[in-house]
Amino acid sequence: MSNTHTMSTEYRNLPLSILTESKTNPRRIFEEAALRELAESIRSQGVLSPLLVRPLNERSFEIVAGARRFRAAQMAGVETVPVRIINLSDAAALEAQLIENLQRRDVHPLEEAQGFRALLNLEEPKYSIEQIAAKTGKSSAYVAQRIKLTELCAVAIDAFTKEEIGVGHALLLAKLPAAEQEDALNACYREDWGAGSKGKRILLPVRHLHEWIEQNVLLVLKLAPFDTKDAALVPSAGSCLDCPKRTGHNKLLFADVREDACTDPACYHSKLDAYVAKSIAVKPKLVQITTAYGRPEEGGTALTRNHYVEIKERKPTDKGQKDWPEYKTCKSMTEAIIADGIDKGELRRICADPACTVHHQKRQKAAPDAAEKARQEKARMEQAIANATGLRVLSAVTAAVPVRLMKRDLLFLAERMLAILDERRQEIAARNHAIHKTKEADSITKLLGAFLRRADEGELGRLLVEFVILNADRTNTGNALKDAAQYYRVDVDAIALKVKQEFTAKAKAHAAKKPAGKAMQKPTKKAKAA
Repeated sequence: MSNTHTMSTEYRNLPLSILTESKTNPRRIFEEAALRELAESIRSQGVLSPLLVRPLNERSFEIVAGARRFRAAQMAGVETVPVRIINLSDAAALEAQLIENLQRRDVHPLEEAQGFRALLNLEEPKYSIEQIAAKTGKSSAYVAQRIKLTELCAVAIDAFTKEEIGVGHALLLAKLPAAEQEDALNACYREDWGAGSKGKRILLPVRHLHEWIEQNVLLVLKLAPFDTKDAALVPSAGSCLDCPKRTGHNKLLFADVREDACTDPACYHSKLDAYVAKSIAVKPKLVQITTAYGRPEEGGTALTRNHYVEIKERKPTDKGQKDWPEYKTCKSMTEAIIADGIDKGELRRICADPACTVHHQKRQKAAPDAAEKARQEKARMEQAIANATGLRVLSAVTAAVPVRLMKRDLLFLAERMLAILDERRQEIAARNHAIHKTKEADSITKLLGAFLRRADEGELGRLLVEFVILNADRTNTGNALKDAAQYYRVDVDAIALKVKQEFTAKAKAHAAKKPAGKAMQKPTKKAKAA
């Protein structure tokens, strides 16, 4: 096909039989109801706006703009349609299709993205994002983000075209590697098990997905223990500085991300693994430890949390901490590397000697005498009786509970759980649901009680789980929270790593401001008095 571009224009009526649709037309979605409505209009009034076509040969023409009118005319049963014939090159035809579709309100963002991508992929003439932006009257950032939509995975495209997610969700998903998109798509929804909903999926705001991505995907590169410039660490991945999956590599796509971060956790963790292996090879005496929670992997060589004590490098912040074991040194102190868990790849000082009296003290208990044994036996018997009684009562109560809990049942349980929460835990629950005192006379218990009575079945169920976690093991709610996280498949290590990174970044920013503060002159006595 010739690439010459002659702007000679001719108007005439052509038979539908010699018109063909363009394969590069960005419009891919044609709503059946809208087509039938347009066909009915064509039957009564004809095609009012000519189709834009270009000649392929003497008896064949390609539709550059007007595919929707062409299809509606076929439905209406007309034989000819008015056309405007122009000789256009491939690039000019694609550009005309894109601009014509951009002027329509009903164009889908994915169709627009595919049009931009087609222009960008042209061999001759060659377009840049900036040139496409200038041609279409859009900003370069807009064009870059739309083009990224063409990299959505299949399930995300399906959800987007079915309008199960919005364009804001799709834009955030498209910025992630394909391997991360499906998990991120699931994070766009929550299940509503309210009355009559039968597990209905509810789309969450774009803000929620943005926060999920920051917590579960993005990894701040300046906090990485390995050298991000090292292209030889994982040769197939290369240097982080040259990686297109780095947020700092493309500011048009990641203008809202403040810290330069990696968007590919799999690649990031492969570099962490390589860095740990390299560090151990250089220092074979390095002890491997894990900061991860839960059971260790079978055959793992890393010491678990209960087999070592980490010795803090910073000084204690108050007098009470100076006697804590983690702030003391000993002869058995050695260097270790975190081989798994939070802060993987970082070096630590630890004591793993079980015989160390500083860090692994063993409390010896004196053997009880006969009288004490009798008292303990009696107490055990009384406790056993109380436990058996309680279990039977609990069994009778649970047998009386209906198969499906109604709102009144859930409310009953939530109110009882609220009653046994202490004041501090009630304040935590209130803060979690943005419940604040408006008057000094307000009671957190009363405010939470009112909140419970307004809640629906789904919200009451979630509140019950929350109250159970807060109330379980009052001396250490961490265990209940850990169990709940495991049950509901919440990645504790990823969240803890993200929080650690944020606190470290804040500490560095705070430390960077201190020299400027010290350089300021001390206030004079007159200034202090003033």
